[in-house]
Amino acid sequence: MPKTTVKRYYRVDRGQIHFLKFILEGYDGVAVLRTLSPLEGLVVLHIGPGCQGTVDMIIQDLQREIRIEPIEGLMIDD
Repeated sequence: MPKTTVKRYYRVDRGQIHFLKFILEGYDGVAVLRTLSPLEGLVVLHIGPGCQGTVDMIIQDLQREIRIEPIEGLMIDD
């Protein structure tokens, strides 16, 4: 059975979306960031199978520097 990505939604300081994308790209294959609303700073992370712990670590570390707020229960057909 093929494994699928896990979607997690976040509100990010809109001026830092590019920074978050750059950091995630450095962790090849862990997650892909897609911007849903640049004005609101709404993004979705498509997290690779088994990579949730790594993404949690990255997000927790970055939350010390920039605003990253998880959005629970959001389901957007993106």
